[in-house]
Amino acid sequence: MNPLTQVKNLQKITARESASGIAESASWHAEYKDSAYIFFGGLAYELNEGDILAVFAQYGEVVDVNLIRDKGTGKSKGYGFLAYEDQRSTTLAVDNLNGAQVAGRTLRVDHVRKYRKKEEEDEEERQKKR
Repeated sequence: MNPLTQVKNLQKITARESASGIAESASWHAEYKDSAYIFFGGLAYELNEGDILAVFAQYGEVVDVNLIRDKGTGKSKGYGFLAYEDQRSTTLAVDNLNGAQVAGRTLRVDHVRKYRKKEEEDEEERQKKR
């Protein structure tokens, strides 16, 4: 599915829930209550982790940012994953930043059910255990 179509579909679902007055526990966000990670895509390639923090920190304290980069060049691929200290911040970020314009590009922001940390982090943890 086209990323912009996904943005619009999430916005429609959120608007319907808001208009209906659906309880937080019955919201579509509730199925992601165990994950404080979100996916972001559509980011301008020239933005870095500091820029991402500036945008996403308005909805809560960011504790992890993984901006996906090209292994050969080190340039941003325009998407990544971010974790908040408090899971409730993920709902705010998804509702408010999905479809937002940042640096002339439309952001796609969505929940992540299960996030697996980067390979480098896993390797560092294995070395510490040795």
